[in-house]
Amino acid sequence: MKFTLPFLFFLLLSLCIFSQQVTISGRIIDDNNKAIPFSSVYIKNTTQGTSANSEGEYILQLKPGIYNVQYKAIGYKQESRKLDLTSGKVLNVTLKTETYQLNDVIIKAGGEDPAYAIIRKAIKKRKLHLNEVNAYTCEVYIKGLQKLLAAPKKFMGFDVQKAARENGLDSNRRGILYLSESESKYSFKKPDNIHEEMISSKVSGSNRAFSYNRASDLKVNFYENIQEWGGLSNRPLVSPIADNALFYYNYKYIGFSIENGETIDKIKVIPKRGYDACFQGYVYILEDSWRIYGLDLYITKKQNINFIDTLKVNEQFFPVNQKAWMPSSVKFEFTGGLLGFKIGGYFISVYKDYDLSPTFTKKEFSEVLRINKGVNKKDSVFWENERPIPLTEEEKTDYEKKAILAKKRESKPYLDSLDKVNNQFKPGSLLLSGYHHRNRYKHEFYNFDPILTSVKFNTVEGFKLNYGASFRKRIDSLNNRNVEIGAKVGYGFSDHKFTGSVNAIVPAGPFTLGFNAGSDVADINNNIPISPFINSLYSLFEQQNYEKLYQKQFASVSLSKRILGGWMASAGAEWADRKWLPNSTSFSFFHPANHNYTSNNPLIPAQDIPLFTENQSFKFTFRTTYDFSDKYETFPNGRRYLPSPYPTIGFSYVKGVKNFLGSDVDYDLVSADISKSDISMGVFGRTSFYIGAGKFLNSNSLYYTDYKQFAGNEVLFYKSGINSFLLLNYYNFSTYTQYVEGHLEHNFSGFILNKIPLLRKLKLQEIADINYLTTPAIKNYTELGAGIQYLNFRLMYGTSFNSGSNIKSAIRLSLGF
Repeated sequence: MKFTLPFLFFLLLSLCIFSQQVTISGRIIDDNNKAIPFSSVYIKNTTQGTSANSEGEYILQLKPGIYNVQYKAIGYKQESRKLDLTSGKVLNVTLKTETYQLNDVIIKAGGEDPAYAIIRKAIKKRKLHLNEVNAYTCEVYIKGLQKLLAAPKKFMGFDVQKAARENGLDSNRRGILYLSESESKYSFKKPDNIHEEMISSKVSGSNRAFSYNRASDLKVNFYENIQEWGGLSNRPLVSPIADNALFYYNYKYIGFSIENGETIDKIKVIPKRGYDACFQGYVYILEDSWRIYGLDLYITKKQNINFIDTLKVNEQFFPVNQKAWMPSSVKFEFTGGLLGFKIGGYFISVYKDYDLSPTFTKKEFSEVLRINKGVNKKDSVFWENERPIPLTEEEKTDYEKKAILAKKRESKPYLDSLDKVNNQFKPGSLLLSGYHHRNRYKHEFYNFDPILTSVKFNTVEGFKLNYGASFRKRIDSLNNRNVEIGAKVGYGFSDHKFTGSVNAIVPAGPFTLGFNAGSDVADINNNIPISPFINSLYSLFEQQNYEKLYQKQFASVSLSKRILGGWMASAGAEWADRKWLPNSTSFSFFHPANHNYTSNNPLIPAQDIPLFTENQSFKFTFRTTYDFSDKYETFPNGRRYLPSPYPTIGFSYVKGVKNFLGSDVDYDLVSADISKSDISMGVFGRTSFYIGAGKFLNSNSLYYTDYKQFAGNEVLFYKSGINSFLLLNYYNFSTYTQYVEGHLEHNFSGFILNKIPLLRKLKLQEIADINYLTTPAIKNYTELGAGIQYLNFRLMYGTSFNSGSNIKSAIRLSLGF
């Protein structure tokens, strides 16, 4: 016992000593005593390290021991310090500007720059380095900062000064808009499987929000031929060492330096053409292995980037073992401005503790992201110990100031006061933008439509007021589920008919239940290919009434659910009383030559002869789709499934039931389709396609509104959609037999037009469409004519193609035979 007690005491004391953490901290500066932002600090021969902050300050926590600490930054000579750490230490380090030497190479006039030989070797080794690591795990720290650098006092009547003050900015409307930090465990397995689990998250100014920082969003790999940064760049960007990089880039050899016995070549990359989707800046190539040692690149508005003016990317690597180098840090820095507002900021990720031989379960990569409840509840002590990049004084102040604001914003008195201000009723708003009433504390929202947009015109009802209101209440905050109720009431001033309907969406366990009932004057094409607003414009100003309508009294119910993964299903039933309506007015503001209103019968445009007799219908519908994907993200408030890289297949069945609730219809329609949107074609843009086919197995009794309808278009403004036709008549191709349709759309993302100097600055995109349809033609209501095939090709360009309002030009070809 005398021996055991001292021994146990000594053992516990030893464990305590070795489990202690000691801290190295300091500042990294250059020869001019200026901070070197975001320098790397790593322990030699390990993947343990950190990065300095924007003011050159760093902090690194280690266990007591002997370490070789390396300090480096692109463009500076590396410094090493051998330390025997028993307690905390402050160590400031000065990095000297790197002097790049030139080999004794004589370049004759017209001769090739030595950089090209180096780049060719790097391109030759590109695939080897791309595939040298099949899987890995690591820990990632991400920090994001966005600042408002300048802003006007007021903008379009909005008090920017007041909003800036309420959000913690200074009197000049400058300061931090967004500051967040997160830590994640990141897993990767070839070819493209990822799993990320967020360990901790902190957002300045919010005690409930989760950081938007994601390791997968900051992951870049310049060994890939192209960099696809969706949403940021309209076009994929070509890597400086892509297989075809010599077609896009010029190179200039700057010189070489020696670091840890390795020769590092510095090469300037210059786009051959200023508006190509290419980077500018410097790449650093490690000789003999011809791998990327680091890079410092940027792109500007010339590369068609969105939202910002300039984006810089800085990536540094370190050896994880004798064969593999992995990223040690990646930083994106951006600036931008618009209409007097200027913003700037950065996102930086720091990687450590790589494992290149991990073991994964089969289902591990089905979950792409996991954010558990409580990851945003870590206290300040946790972050002081875990944060690898120290906060600047400005960032500390922002956290402290906005913590007070966040507590205030979550209180009931504050939410009520905010609602009181925003819920004030203004007659002008009701006319132009509607009235919205919100109770933030109870999660309730009331909406009343604007009166102006509720007024429409058509030749059946004349001017019509179709006014709507809705109510929404959050009943399940954990899974973001709401009860929604809406109502509409309408009156036609020419036909003197009232309409009205109510609808509701209610969560029912794992299902979503929908109800709809009332009366309406609806488009006889259930795809609603032309909006009532566009039809109003054409009717009143061009005397062209494209929309054809009928009266419908109805009641319907629907049920939908995600069965499993990418498998969705829905079912519904509807009873309706349907009646064709004649035109009741010929009013128009203008009467252009050769423009006259047609009847409300699209098959007999010269006469108002009923398209169908009044009838009752009861139908059952079923629809299921599957996209071959089981990928999802898990949040504290539920699960979100991700789009699939594979096509989506769908199957539909519609059954008209005879004699049920007086129903007059008896038919069976089956259809199938396959589609995929935004298929990447590299630098050549993106492609989408849709193929569908269907057949009426039974058409014993049905009416025009039961026919298979298609999303046609006859005007400049069209409703975009993957299965929309561009020049197809809205009604004449409807069928009750069988059909096949196909759609192919390709967005060149400026690939063609950016070759034309005069069009480069317009940031235009080109779209080519091919649409095909084959179906029997309708001669009249009951008779089918010879089969008609429809083919349409269009090439157009514009800044966006979600509406025709910004179409710049179009070449159209349509064939019917």
